[in-house]
Amino acid sequence: MALHRLDHHGDNSSPRSELRFGQRRFRLPRSRLLRIALGVVLIIGGILGFLPVLGFWMIPLGLLVLSHDLPGIRRWRRKMVVRLGQHWKNRGKQL
Repeated sequence: MALHRLDHHGDNSSPRSELRFGQRRFRLPRSRLLRIALGVVLIIGGILGFLPVLGFWMIPLGLLVLSHDLPGIRRWRRKMVVRLGQHWKNRGKQL
């Protein structure tokens, strides 16, 4: 689970952002305001996850989108990735 910024080569447009989950890539809007709004809407939808159309899976996805623009959430996400990596590494040694 990684968040990457890709620069366009050969044109003067702003950098393109994308979320990457393994081999899949999902583009994010270029507008910072739109990315923040999308993240907030996903979190609110996740809080209402008990409703049939929405789901609790929307909360971590919203946090992931917000981590692109908000340093506090980005730090939290990086710490969690490091902890999970250490956990998986230690778990492999136990097997």
